[in-house]
Amino acid sequence: MMMMMKHHWVEHTLAYTGEALSNHWIYKNFGHLGSAVVAFRGPCQVDLERMVDLEDVLNNDAIYSTDMLHFIIEVFGPTLPEGVLLQRLFSAIAQQKIAEHVLATTGKAPTLERRGDDVFVNQVKKLSVSICTLSPTSILIHAGFNVTSHAVPVEAAGLVSDLGLSEADVPALALSMMRTLADEWRDVQLACCKVKAVG
Repeated sequence: MMMMMKHHWVEHTLAYTGEALSNHWIYKNFGHLGSAVVAFRGPCQVDLERMVDLEDVLNNDAIYSTDMLHFIIEVFGPTLPEGVLLQRLFSAIAQQKIAEHVLATTGKAPTLERRGDDVFVNQVKKLSVSICTLSPTSILIHAGFNVTSHAVPVEAAGLVSDLGLSEADVPALALSMMRTLADEWRDVQLACCKVKAVG
């Protein structure tokens, strides 16, 4: 059976603490059973005990932002390496969609670069954080994009504060990113269904 990916924009503010990176969080909170992506806006502060990136834990790196655009993605079936590939696909989608929205809003093409699962502005300013992990039943991904770079503990850029998007642009950007990911997911499923085995 082909599994479509649902998408959902949360109208109210939510803080990201790492708790949302758990299996069936989307289903329990928003009623979307199966593979889905949810976006919301809010602050980000992840304490060490909730961090799943062991490199960040060992380096005691803080994950903090006063205002981010967050995405939680949950998919059922893939392995962890496949999940990391999906995470990187989403980062590439983000790079493309942010560039399109900034150009449409400001008339200027931003200098964005994707390195691994992160997006940078002008090569050094970090725009995003992202992590992919495995639950007992699914692959889970969190991706967060700074809306403002104020008080971020690393050299950073924000969608509104530095790239020139308006507050009203943020939900539209989120929906565009989610729809593109859902379309890619559907196309991957269809591609798997239309081929015959060889050998």
